[in-house]
Amino acid sequence: MRAKLAVFAVTLAVVSACTDRGPAPTGLGISASRNGVPFASGLASPAWQAMAATAVAQANTPPYAAGRLYAFVGVAQYLAVQEAEAAAGGTDAEGEVSGSGIGSGGRARLETDRGAVAGASVAVLSYLFPGRAAALEAMVADQSNAGPGQPHPAFAAAEAIGRAVGAQIVTRAQNDGFSRPFTGSIPTGPGFWISNTTPATIAGGTLPGTTPWFLTSGSQFRSGLPPAFGSPAFNTALNEILQISNGRTPDQIRIAAQWALNTGTATASGFWLQVATDGINQHGLSEREATHLYALLSATMADATIGCWDAKQTYWYIRPWQASAAITVVPAVGKPNHPSYPSGHSCVSSSGAEILSTFFPERRAQLEAMVMEAGLSRMYGGIHYRFDIDAGRVLGLNVARFAIAADASGNSVLTPH
Repeated sequence: MRAKLAVFAVTLAVVSACTDRGPAPTGLGISASRNGVPFASGLASPAWQAMAATAVAQANTPPYAAGRLYAFVGVAQYLAVQEAEAAAGGTDAEGEVSGSGIGSGGRARLETDRGAVAGASVAVLSYLFPGRAAALEAMVADQSNAGPGQPHPAFAAAEAIGRAVGAQIVTRAQNDGFSRPFTGSIPTGPGFWISNTTPATIAGGTLPGTTPWFLTSGSQFRSGLPPAFGSPAFNTALNEILQISNGRTPDQIRIAAQWALNTGTATASGFWLQVATDGINQHGLSEREATHLYALLSATMADATIGCWDAKQTYWYIRPWQASAAITVVPAVGKPNHPSYPSGHSCVSSSGAEILSTFFPERRAQLEAMVMEAGLSRMYGGIHYRFDIDAGRVLGLNVARFAIAADASGNSVLTPH
């Protein structure tokens, strides 16, 4: 594909409605929760996801770390909506609420969902980005006063539930192991990756020991052995990147730059979440459906990143520009400070596209083409071999299918306990 990333998202937004898929993992079909209420007109979760993407970009969050942050937000939102809806009582009549202040239908249900999302989101994002706390609280206030007669009691009651759920996710974030110091050893010698720093460091070094959402361990779907350094297979792959480097076309440079999604952007995980938002808007999903997608998508991409770094730190594979001084790197892409095999971009993109294809199956071919281009962009950039890309796609797909099955079981991290 040759379209720009901005066009990718717009293109996905023109998907045809497809709401007759089987029951979702929670037993909620994609069209089962509407009950005649125009949910899509009042969704809160897309705005909070956009806020998270802005915060990630402005905080210069590295791509390998950003996926972890998005997962905290997405999972908190979905758990909060489920818990708030479970607490709902009363009738479906407009304006009627239970004794707890939470309604089960009509406008009350809409306010319940919005309040739950707002409460969970503000709790998590204020922890992740404390400098934005005041603006985040103002966003809650704006959403609570969005309609006539606000704040609605159902919003306020569900907001409290959301904040409690958010606090639980914050506790997880504080104890998932990501912030521990890296204590491993970085090997040296022929064929091994060479750190960009002195003394040697590795970006994302603690990811293999970070607590995953679905995986049993970071090594569960570890990529197989890459070609031996100096072998015919390696030399063939290296020569391919050298040929690209020696004759990059303007189109290849453009694609490499557009898919770079480096620090200072929403990153690759944020890109796929925006694709999800476009699909949510086009399909008119409810808040529960939207938060389900955000949660499953973000947690799966976070797990794929953990698995990817487990493999990176198993093989410590040399980057193309380190294997041949004749290979140049597209400046917009830069030189990542972590090993080559497998490709993190491909791990994230493959896992994300598989989740999106499950929710929007009519777009599978287009999403797969986007994954292909994301992978090629790293070859065009001079930072990955083809076998890095292939291994990343396989790993991401395996993680996604495992996460989908775990979610479908109705007893996963996305199920309130």
